[in-house]
Amino acid sequence: MTDLLGTLPPDLAGLLSDAPPGVELAAHPMLATLSDRRDFSDQWIFERKLDGVRILAVRENGTVTLLSRSGRRVGDTYPEIVDALAAQECADFTVDGEIVAYAHGRTDFGLLQQRMGLTQRWEVAASDVAVTYYVFDLLRLEGADTTRLPLRTRKSLLRRALTFRPPLRFTTHRNAGGADLLADACARGWEGLIAKRAASRYRSRRAADWLKLKCARGQEFVIGGFTEPSGSRTGFGALLLGYHESGTLRYAGKVGTGYTYRTLLDLKARLDELPAPRSPFADRVREPRVHWVEPRLVAQVAFAEWTRDGMLRHPRFLGLRDDKEPSEVVRESVTGKERPVP
Repeated sequence: MTDLLGTLPPDLAGLLSDAPPGVELAAHPMLATLSDRRDFSDQWIFERKLDGVRILAVRENGTVTLLSRSGRRVGDTYPEIVDALAAQECADFTVDGEIVAYAHGRTDFGLLQQRMGLTQRWEVAASDVAVTYYVFDLLRLEGADTTRLPLRTRKSLLRRALTFRPPLRFTTHRNAGGADLLADACARGWEGLIAKRAASRYRSRRAADWLKLKCARGQEFVIGGFTEPSGSRTGFGALLLGYHESGTLRYAGKVGTGYTYRTLLDLKARLDELPAPRSPFADRVREPRVHWVEPRLVAQVAFAEWTRDGMLRHPRFLGLRDDKEPSEVVRESVTGKERPVP
């Protein structure tokens, strides 16, 4: 293919270096910071916040590897994405993106979860859940580490390096945004926006150069137990949730809504494999008929707000996440009230 890196001006070409192996480069993805900031200068760009799973893709030495945020290889779960990347003319790259599933024109994490546990080709072929891989960043190209290049330059190279046709999509962006753009995104039923500093480099950690602007509250929580079902309910009554803080698991409340009948049965079977003799929470849990479990499962939960005593108000279960380690789950804090930055 055309030598895309050779088109860079000298000042940008000087930021390139020899890349480490693609899997090593993709081991620690850049993470966004939750923010309630709404005023931005023209030094920021805005992408749609997708309701899916973060996936980094590596193609090198004739092999395509898909990695979850936690480093787990998931190519067997999304073979159509592997095939699409293997068919690219560009044979050496590492990209960052998000895999989503659509329902009624909107990304649906619950629907995507039906694909997340499949690992056999025949299972995937039998599934009617189609997935799309939205690619938004470029970490390596043609043997060069591109992470020090400005974001705008990386996205320009990315657009030209790959051919985007289903199931691959290039993640477009707006060059201006703020409260009005977020309001429009929320009206469309989106999860929110990601604001990114246009000149920023790709950093393998959580950074303030990428900000999450959410339409509704929601995050991951560790499951530490469950209550008995009542009435005609099957499986369990509610999941007991927590997050890590200073080396302990803090209790955040329970979630009893958002489950389908199939989810109740499947999740109860997984919980029964993780019995624990005592509570994993540092706080006292005032719930009757509780069953404790080893804190190994992570749930995605939407909620209205945090109460003053640190509990979730109106939580709703969205699905399990197998792309995040329980030890990573902390209470997300909002930035944006500190001194404004350009």
